[in-house]
Amino acid sequence: MRTQIAIIGAGPAGLFLAHLLRRHGIAAMVLERHDRVYVEGRVRAGVLEQITMDVLARLGLDGRMQAEGLPHDGTNLVSDGEMFRIDMAAKSGRRVMVYGQQEVMHDLFDAAAQDDMPIVFHANDVTLHDIAGKPFVTWRKDGMEQRLDCDFVAGCDGFHGISRESIPETARRAFERIYPFGWLGILSDVPPAHPELIYANHANGFALASMRSPTRSRYYVQCGLDEKIEDWPDERFWDEVTLRLGPAAHVTRGPSFEKSIAPLRSFVTEPMRYGSLFLVGDAAHIVPPTGAKGLNLAVSDAVMLSEALAEFYGGGGSSALDGYSARALARVWKAERFSWWFTGLTHRFPETDAFARKMQVAELAYLRQSEALQTVFSENYVGLPLT
Repeated sequence: MRTQIAIIGAGPAGLFLAHLLRRHGIAAMVLERHDRVYVEGRVRAGVLEQITMDVLARLGLDGRMQAEGLPHDGTNLVSDGEMFRIDMAAKSGRRVMVYGQQEVMHDLFDAAAQDDMPIVFHANDVTLHDIAGKPFVTWRKDGMEQRLDCDFVAGCDGFHGISRESIPETARRAFERIYPFGWLGILSDVPPAHPELIYANHANGFALASMRSPTRSRYYVQCGLDEKIEDWPDERFWDEVTLRLGPAAHVTRGPSFEKSIAPLRSFVTEPMRYGSLFLVGDAAHIVPPTGAKGLNLAVSDAVMLSEALAEFYGGGGSSALDGYSARALARVWKAERFSWWFTGLTHRFPETDAFARKMQVAELAYLRQSEALQTVFSENYVGLPLT
């Protein structure tokens, strides 16, 4: 078999890239080691930047998002029980959309099926070959080894995938920060605590009130890395999240039907290209979920790579491909900075002594009062433009 672009991974990065390449008339095949149900069912991000909304519209896949998504013009922060709102639309001219990653993946998969997009599920033992020269990919399915020759490989297989690890260690450098806590998250079929998201900084730690629909809520609380889900029965969770969010949040309690603990990390690998291999999304970078950047960065990477490949196949030369890594990383590091800053502002760290706690409270007070800082916050939260 042969194609122009071999895409490793059918998550957001891989499927957005595949759809964008198809619009440019570029052939691609997607290899995924799981099945659609697994990929689509992963509970992940829920806030879409304007760029992501625009890409879905450009692909003609925004119908359900426009009908069922929840547009948000602002967001709310709580400091020890007192809540204030930032009008992001007024400060930046853009808004965000609450529309879960599961729904985005459903739309992408449905469109891929309608277009007969070549996606190979249950592709086991995927291996990249000769990525410094003439690349090809092998995998096993149903006991048979398969081979795909290609011009380029797009590594869209996430932090734990094989793409990044296929680059020699001498040719890449990793930058990482592991946070000393995690997020315990639940889903519950109860009305949201507020029409917009609430981020809370409390003496006990961070909390977030989010939603997936007018009748389904998503809540998080900061917890220790050594804690287990069994340590957090629903009653304890509701008590704690209600305390941290404060009286301005109208929390409705109910049974949770999904509960998980996710560790937080910041990670970037440089460069995002090696030979014929290009890294896209979580294969190249991870951000703490505080800034809602993970899915959106994957989309911006896919846009940049698809544009560069379109220029290459359109006879425009390889300069855009050669510049892909630097262009993508410029946006990635700004998103990393915002997520790092917002995480530091809202969470309790082991070293958060009385002085550090006062600094958090003072910075939140300044954010509440400063139009300039609210503009900076808004520009970063809704997503910086592609450059």
